Amino acid sequence: MRVVVQRSKRAAVTVCGETVGEIQGGLVLLVGITHEDTEADVRWMADKISGLRIFEDEAGKMNRSVVDTGGSVLSVSQFTLYGDCRKGRRPNFMAAARPEHAESLYEAFNGALRGAGLPVETGRFGAMMDVSLVNDGPVTLILDSKA
Repeated sequence: MRVVVQRSKRAAVTVCGETVGEIQGGLVLLVGITHEDTEADVRWMADKISGLRIFEDEAGKMNRSVVDTGGSVLSVSQFTLYGDCRKGRRPNFMAAARPEHAESLYEAFNGALRGAGLPVETGRFGAMMDVSLVNDGPVTLILDSKA
């Protein structure tokens, strides 16, 4: 499981002009799932992200998590995180999980984040989405459950 984590001041995702998810501060998560991912990967990733100390404390140090700050999460499924661009000019997406496997794990991941006390907004799985955000910092990290 691979997630791009972006600290955000605000963010929204739209599908066909309709806003389907929106937050006012917290984390934007671009979520990729591969064939070998399991519920254990989901739990590990949700725990890692909910406790990740990337928000500043009173001294200006990254010492607070999204839970500590009362922030929200905008979670967007993104199979292209498993695009392999090493050969040729067109990405190969063979490492991305099939939708029937990925969707259930994506939903479980969002549920695990909610279980950690986080408000979670989402995009629409499998849809063409427009994602807009104001990146705070900017702070952007890439997490991989297999690393």
